[in-house]
Amino acid sequence: MYQIPSLPLRQEIETKAVLKQVAQAHRRLAELKGAVTSIPNTSILINTLSLQEAKDSSAVESIITTHDELYKAELSFTGSMTPATKEVRSYADALLHGFDKVKRHSLLTCNDMIEIYQRIKRNSAGFRVTPGTTLKNDLTGEIVYQPPQSYDEIVSYMNNLERFINDSEMCDWDPLVKMSVIHHQLESIHPFSDGNGRTGRVINILYLVLQDLLDLPVLYLSRYIIKNKSEYYRLLQAVRNNQAEWENWVLFMLKGVEETSIETIVLIKSIKELMMAYKQKIRGELTKIYSQDLLNNLFKHPYTKIDFICQDLQVTRPTAVSYLNQLVDAGILSKMKMGRDNFYLNVRLFNLLMNAFHSEDSAKGGEDGQIATIN
Repeated sequence: MYQIPSLPLRQEIETKAVLKQVAQAHRRLAELKGAVTSIPNTSILINTLSLQEAKDSSAVESIITTHDELYKAELSFTGSMTPATKEVRSYADALLHGFDKVKRHSLLTCNDMIEIYQRIKRNSAGFRVTPGTTLKNDLTGEIVYQPPQSYDEIVSYMNNLERFINDSEMCDWDPLVKMSVIHHQLESIHPFSDGNGRTGRVINILYLVLQDLLDLPVLYLSRYIIKNKSEYYRLLQAVRNNQAEWENWVLFMLKGVEETSIETIVLIKSIKELMMAYKQKIRGELTKIYSQDLLNNLFKHPYTKIDFICQDLQVTRPTAVSYLNQLVDAGILSKMKMGRDNFYLNVRLFNLLMNAFHSEDSAKGGEDGQIATIN
């Protein structure tokens, strides 16, 4: 039976192989941090990428929605939102709430983690208080792991984790190594009745922001986890079975940081190139309506609508309608209808995001890759 260790671990974890991969991951993270500054309006990246992370992180738990549903939900047509889309929107809200807290307080506390969980699950629950939680293999039904059962034990482990996250003098490991250990520790404590995986994936990115490795929450590992789902769950459990597996777990997470950074850099460059192409086209063909605010609006989400133009450009409704119709006539936007409302799709941006973030939406498996059963 796995006895969760107090942090920091007593064994050597920064092996030669780990430190080599750390250097690669840091190099790509630094490139990503620089690429982010090339986009004039940071909300463009925060909005599009936070939604994508929410979609992929939820897909790990078999909560499946589509890009189309998500972006339409951003138009505030809430009545048309599916339950899965609402779940994903809640995750995105939790992520941005956590980002705001970390930026303001430069801390990531147990209370912050509880708030993130509550926003993900849309409830007011805290740490587990009822014993009987086990994690089972979703194919065989075999119990593969039993997390701490008592509330006091959970609180004790979480307090230790909180200190490990925030107290730099507690351990001199590289922050990326610490992030890998933090993630495994949280998933093993399994402090919540549900939503532990999603909460843990939010904490991954917030920890990178907390450590000033990124200025914005734009590196998301959920897509990497989906692509390598069986290995992710195998290594989670392998560490519980054999402490010698820590190196393989950390290497797996570091490789995820490297690969995801590269993919996100490519996407940001593609978005920037598309923005420049649109800028030149609008300035050349629709000189009278061009503004940076208009361009930013077209890239804040793949969909826009009259109210968004009015708000962002501080123009009247008839003026907003005129702008949008001109953009449609120029082939920049496509006019669509939902119920009685018109909305306008930036088709090239939508396709860019779809192609960049194509993932295995058919991914199966419960929280942490197993079924969490409360007896």
